[in-house]
Amino acid sequence: MKRRCAAIPAVLRIVGVPIGILVAFGPVTCHASEPSASVVEPGSKVKKLAGGMRFTEGPVWIPSAKKVVFSDIPNSRLMQWSEAGGLSEFRKSEESNGNILDLEGRLITCQHAGRNVVRTESDGHITVLADRFDGKRFNSPNDVAVRSDGTLWFTDPPWGLEEEGEIPGHWVFRSDPATGKVDVVLKDLAMPNGIVFSPDETRIYIADTGGNARHPDPAFHKKAAAVHCFEIAPDGGLGKELFQTAEGSDGMKVDAKGNLYTSSGDVKVYDPEGKLIEQIDVPEGPANLCFGGEDYRTLFITARTSLYSVRLVNPGAKPKGAKW
Repeated sequence: MKRRCAAIPAVLRIVGVPIGILVAFGPVTCHASEPSASVVEPGSKVKKLAGGMRFTEGPVWIPSAKKVVFSDIPNSRLMQWSEAGGLSEFRKSEESNGNILDLEGRLITCQHAGRNVVRTESDGHITVLADRFDGKRFNSPNDVAVRSDGTLWFTDPPWGLEEEGEIPGHWVFRSDPATGKVDVVLKDLAMPNGIVFSPDETRIYIADTGGNARHPDPAFHKKAAAVHCFEIAPDGGLGKELFQTAEGSDGMKVDAKGNLYTSSGDVKVYDPEGKLIEQIDVPEGPANLCFGGEDYRTLFITARTSLYSVRLVNPGAKPKGAKW
């Protein structure tokens, strides 16, 4: 059972747990029936780091530079923020959206207008890793996750597509940068979005923001929004579905304990079995998030026109096999 404190502006709230609710004038405690610890560091508040952009997305922490890079989609640029340097432009893009680091620490970016997945090399050169399946151009790659074998799994809804799509659906793909091979992982979602592996790679979480008339198949127009959790099969492919949440999400990440952090109206935190354990309110609606900072315990949140952060108890989970 969740209990809220009336007439107090909450910065974060807990589902089923006690917490000191952080407000401008100090903490107030709400009690609930199932005691547990908050994932938010005691005394930490959500704080705004930068603003003035049009639609922020896809944050990723760059450890070597101690900065977070993220997308400002409509302005077709990647931005960067650091404690030392503040906010500035990182480079131009083709409506970049989701960003991650590959196992070598290179920036991987999904691009709406480019309709591709690209890699930024150490010298700044841009390599197109995938832009077609079976000769047909992608819709507008949205978000991406890397597996320990180096393959990139990415979602391809049509949110950035301004013409008729060439692929007859909104699918989830797997690309192998070493060979250039692209195959389909999943065809059954309406609007696939955020995607992330569990820390041990036995599971993958794939968000669906729900049915939309833009899907070419009317059977998908009324599909419910959800986050779907699948097993990873022994052969490395997609296994059976284990569960789904009651709400969808935009971008998602996991912490070292396997808790799932989603972005849909606010930041929701689920345990590895899909139980909602906490909600973190943000002044603007979040679209994506990432872990970063020296100890990987800062959660960076892209939310509409701004970049926010909050300190957490658990560090984020780096991709299995990451060399950074």
